[in-house]
Amino acid sequence: MPHAPRRTSRRYRGLSLKLEGAADGHAVGAPGTALLASWQRLRDVPGGRWLFSRLVGRQAPYSGSIRAIVRELAPGHAVLTLADRRSVRNHLDSVHAVALTNLGELASGLALLVDLPAGSQGIVTGIEVEFAKKARGLLTATGEASAPGLAELSAGEVERIARAEIEDSEHDKVAGVRVRWRIRRKDDHPAVTLPGDGPSG
Repeated sequence: MPHAPRRTSRRYRGLSLKLEGAADGHAVGAPGTALLASWQRLRDVPGGRWLFSRLVGRQAPYSGSIRAIVRELAPGHAVLTLADRRSVRNHLDSVHAVALTNLGELASGLALLVDLPAGSQGIVTGIEVEFAKKARGLLTATGEASAPGLAELSAGEVERIARAEIEDSEHDKVAGVRVRWRIRRKDDHPAVTLPGDGPSG
């Protein structure tokens, strides 16, 4: 039987990630300002975290294809969950390795993106993944990152590693993801990319 379409309250219709103003404690013009402002606006309202996660997926469609839910978001920190469903499984009846990679890159990338200072931008240049256990059931990815300040960026490009650990419902580690970012001032370069929109995306 087909599922009934999810209804969205009128208060959400037409909402986008391009909100005016700055998030609490975050500078206007920083790459993650609109993202963090959207999160702070939606996180505590009914269905808000689901809606925010869908908005992120619209901005980065491949990352959104796994339908992960953002549970926590702050500069340098993000927590996402992924439900175990047929669309993310492999032939071994566990969550596919690429879905785990996607989840880890998204969690770590969001943590970094909302930590970047105004006037900077970043792009993914590499990903390393370690698989520790077959992934089954509800998964939780915790992303951690630390962005450079503008003073450090004034000397040129800076490389940062953003990390995510993915655990199952028994708190066993199923995968670890390390994502290498190249960060620089954006005066002479294209705009920052969302997680999932790197050179190979």
